[in-house]
Amino acid sequence: MGVSRLDLFYRRLLLSKLFIGGWGKPEDLKRIFEFRKIIGDREKCKFLVPEDYPVYINKTEEHTDCHIHHGFLISPLEHLVPGILPAESVKARFQFIVPKRWKNHRPVCIQLAGTGDHFFWRRRTLMARPMVKEAGMASLLLENPYYGYRKPKDQLRSSLKNVSDLFVMGGALILESTVLLRWLEREGYWPLGMTGISMGGYMASLAVTNWPKPIPLVPCLSWSTASSVFTTGVLSRAVNWTELEKQYAINSVYEEEIINLLEYCGADSFKMCQEFLKDPGSLEDLLGLSEDRTSTGQKAGRGLLIGGDHVDQFLSSVSSSGTTVDSIQRSINANTHRGKKTDSDKCFRPSLHRESISFMKGVMDECTHMANFSVPVDTSLIIVVQAKEDAYIPRTGVLSLQEIWPGCEVRYLNGGHISAYLFKQNVFRQAIYDAFNRFSVKYPNLH
Repeated sequence: MGVSRLDLFYRRLLLSKLFIGGWGKPEDLKRIFEFRKIIGDREKCKFLVPEDYPVYINKTEEHTDCHIHHGFLISPLEHLVPGILPAESVKARFQFIVPKRWKNHRPVCIQLAGTGDHFFWRRRTLMARPMVKEAGMASLLLENPYYGYRKPKDQLRSSLKNVSDLFVMGGALILESTVLLRWLEREGYWPLGMTGISMGGYMASLAVTNWPKPIPLVPCLSWSTASSVFTTGVLSRAVNWTELEKQYAINSVYEEEIINLLEYCGADSFKMCQEFLKDPGSLEDLLGLSEDRTSTGQKAGRGLLIGGDHVDQFLSSVSSSGTTVDSIQRSINANTHRGKKTDSDKCFRPSLHRESISFMKGVMDECTHMANFSVPVDTSLIIVVQAKEDAYIPRTGVLSLQEIWPGCEVRYLNGGHISAYLFKQNVFRQAIYDAFNRFSVKYPNLH
């Protein structure tokens, strides 16, 4: 199956770069990976957050068909991993859209935001309000860290500044979703479920792995790991590989310490890529880098990865900052006591781009691969909606969700990521209704 031309075209319209700040502070990555070992195990998380963790409603709007309650909570992540969240992201805001008349029970679906979905308008208009009308179903729209009111002042639009920001977002949303599910239970709502589109689907999936009860889950336009999104999907073009390669080359902590914290070792893991590094040709085949590159430094053919001459890329980034190679060498020599590499040749090694991609895959899989988290309690309540020609969420070369969650259902749509997002919201809603109905039939007394 090919990839959608609309996906490729739409990506070319967006000029912003991802991860312009690099990988994130090494000490932050270490703290995140240590916390992942806890949050990836449902049993270890049972008492992580108090059952009666406070949730506040501070405003209510009345509409013809529903009430919209505005609320907030303080992210539990701020208490468990202090300082890891930007100050703007500590307060988690949400909108709770409740029908004036319930049709059957009092169902609520928590919806997490996809890439670029700031504030609440998009989810409220395209999903929540139609769900009130069609099914009498309420929606709780939680704002992601780094988005909307929670966006750091120095972040440009939706472009996360550091790779580590994505992992912080995931950890925060897992905990915040747990708090909100418990709150909804206390308030007497039933049944409860979760959904999200694109990145929101990934985050909803991660949140459900942590929930200790059967729960409907409908991840739309997402898959088993985010690693392929940033290494082989069209978004890999938006990644600031120049800065990532430079940091990886100069600071030895990434390949000497961070790598040792990566535990995921599935058949599609980073550790398999490490074996391929011994045979660069094999790794290039695996990652799709084997074709000739154009004179602009991008790969010919599909053009899904940033590439080109790594020395030229590095020197270009150095020149633009007014720095000389000699000054870099002096800086490296002056910082040996801080763990910096002393061999300048390592900054220009031919394998640097491949190593950076492999490292990206490793850290992404560690914090986003579903196989690195607990399996949801009842996978028969999971309905995955995927686009056959999705260029943003590659499924090649990674474990499928059916392999990780036996018993889940996968529904495929014709077309790509963008067309599905624009024109298939009704299909996403129907999958939600089906998952909730499945739950109600199977667990009529689980409330």
